[in-house]
Amino acid sequence: MILALAIGILTAGAVYLMLQRDRFRVILGFVLLSHAVNLLLFSAGGNDRRGEPLGSAPDLTTTADPLPQAFVLTAIVIAFAITIYLLILAVTGSPDEDAELEEVAP
Repeated sequence: MILALAIGILTAGAVYLMLQRDRFRVILGFVLLSHAVNLLLFSAGGNDRRGEPLGSAPDLTTTADPLPQAFVLTAIVIAFAITIYLLILAVTGSPDEDAELEEVAP
């Protein structure tokens, strides 16, 4: 239940931040959304009813499924790469936006 609430709160915060105009807030919203997806993937493995991934006895009913953990690791790497790309785009900006700011400012 706590994991589901955490996923919901992270998703709600991500949607709120992604609807803002500021680029930095959109990037923070994407980071929150990636954390929510990571928790969702991790909870899909059934972490409450299984033990460690590689236990002493390779009994399939007690060991955890390694596939959701591999998905989470892959999602972390992809989210990090996209976050860096978004940060680079935010820093470089667009020339049209700089011209609009100069026209508005006195």
